[in-house]
Amino acid sequence: MGTRQEMKNKGITILKKLEDNCLLENFKVEKVKMHDAVRDMALSITRMNLPYMIQAGLQLEELPEKEQWSPDIEKVSLMYNSISEISIDVLPTKCKLLTTLLLQGNPIKKISYSFFTNMPCLSVLNLSFTKIESLPDSISELKNLTTLLLRGCRELRDLPCLSMLQELKKLDLHWTKIEEVPDGMDMLIKLRYIDLQVRTLKEIRAGLLPKLVHLRHLSFDVRNRQTSLKAEEIEPLKKLECFTGRFEDIDELNKFISSMKQSKKNLIKYYLQVGIANFMMHPVEGDKIVTIGGVQNWEGELIMHPIEIQQLNIFQCNYLRSLVDDNSSFNNAIDLRVCNIWSCGGIECVVSLSSFTSSSTHPFQRLEELCLEALPKLSALIIKDEGFGSTTTSTLAPSATFSHLKQIVIIRCSSMKTLLPNLQNLEEISVLECNEVVEILGAPTLQVVEKGVMH
Repeated sequence: MGTRQEMKNKGITILKKLEDNCLLENFKVEKVKMHDAVRDMALSITRMNLPYMIQAGLQLEELPEKEQWSPDIEKVSLMYNSISEISIDVLPTKCKLLTTLLLQGNPIKKISYSFFTNMPCLSVLNLSFTKIESLPDSISELKNLTTLLLRGCRELRDLPCLSMLQELKKLDLHWTKIEEVPDGMDMLIKLRYIDLQVRTLKEIRAGLLPKLVHLRHLSFDVRNRQTSLKAEEIEPLKKLECFTGRFEDIDELNKFISSMKQSKKNLIKYYLQVGIANFMMHPVEGDKIVTIGGVQNWEGELIMHPIEIQQLNIFQCNYLRSLVDDNSSFNNAIDLRVCNIWSCGGIECVVSLSSFTSSSTHPFQRLEELCLEALPKLSALIIKDEGFGSTTTSTLAPSATFSHLKQIVIIRCSSMKTLLPNLQNLEEISVLECNEVVEILGAPTLQVVEKGVMH
């Protein structure tokens, strides 16, 4: 299919059809499960008619006996057993037709050197959440492999050269312990999905990413300062749809967003980190998120409009006086739904009212959640700037500003006295350790207290 979104929509359609026919059932949020009776029926059908071996979750300590591996076997699932070692001895001379091998969730520590030698058709290999420390060189012989899943292999530190895996489209190394990008990865030009969210990764070789022009999903660990990205490395990836990565400073972020605007390509999902990452992050809500941490100043504007930001997190940016003013880079963030600001020592208000004198846009017109924490100079949400250094607190704002705000949390803002402007849709207020607060709601909005929740 043309895009990952099309693939996702098709998958949802298939799942919905199965659910409508009672072959799957709802399980928690956005999850489905198969009833035991339906699964037993499905397994019975496969045993009769299909060259599959399915022995998942049976507490096996070894691979099935050699006799069970028929020469025409195509798909094997041995996931969630207790297999700790994989030997070549149990396999037939050749598994010529084997296309899928699922071994995830086993405590596998060792795989025989030549285990993959006689699997010429293997397309999907899942070793996720095993205890493997390295992969055998014979994996390089899997010339038809399209999917290699190693997520959660927390002992995995080394991979052989992957240059021979020319058909590989998906590579998941999330939560492994590798320190270097695998050799030969620049040869894998068919790759569409790479997950390199790895804390131990020491660098991303310059020139690698621009060669992977078919990438649609790319992710790195935003807490790893060793894998900060350059916009010029990402710009050639015209088909990119989902992206998680870290930029060292605002300038690189601006270059990246500008390149996306020029190519008229909007990411459908992203998490962009600028500066340092915070280990006590607020919950991630939405598909389009920007976090800025520890950036004390920047030249030029932070361009947000092209990427339709939905959640904004800012912390330890002490230069900020307000989030929105006449020179603000946040004025175009009209799709913003969630905003979290904490530990910014200089911020005095969220909105400087003068910023609306020359603009008809209101950056918080769709904002639903606002959290303000550890802002010692914050005195009000909105301050009216009257010029000549004179400012006054305002409880009135253009009607669209904060008009959709449903939840507000204010913690340890020691200068805050008057809390809220007109907030007709507010449902929940939390105010903690704000000792100077004398007024929560202005008279025009007093009725909101009856509907909302006061902590």
